[in-house]
Amino acid sequence: MASREQGLTFLSFLVLLLIIGFFTLLAVKIGPVYLDHYKVVSTLEALKSDKNLASRTRDEILTSLERRWDIDMIDSVSKDNVAITKDSRRLKVEVAYDVAKPILGNVEALIHFNDAIEVSLN
Repeated sequence: MASREQGLTFLSFLVLLLIIGFFTLLAVKIGPVYLDHYKVVSTLEALKSDKNLASRTRDEILTSLERRWDIDMIDSVSKDNVAITKDSRRLKVEVAYDVAKPILGNVEALIHFNDAIEVSLN
């Protein structure tokens, strides 16, 4: 009786290697974008914990955010991406921005982020 060999053929091994390589490339290209986003969220949370936030002006809030982003070396966000709304009960700081990262050739990933904090003024 002839035994039948089992295992990956060379072609299936190449396809598997291509799939693993593609996802590794995605992780290498897109990973830093999500790390920067984590830094943006942490600056918003730090801003939320500021006791004097309710008494600050719009320009002071924007300057504080820009300073923190400069320290953390975040280039994908600017003060143009920040919307600050204030009414009699609450202060809302919203950061919405897009990041386009080239993946390979003319293929790029567009990632949209939208984060906000709300602080009660009472």
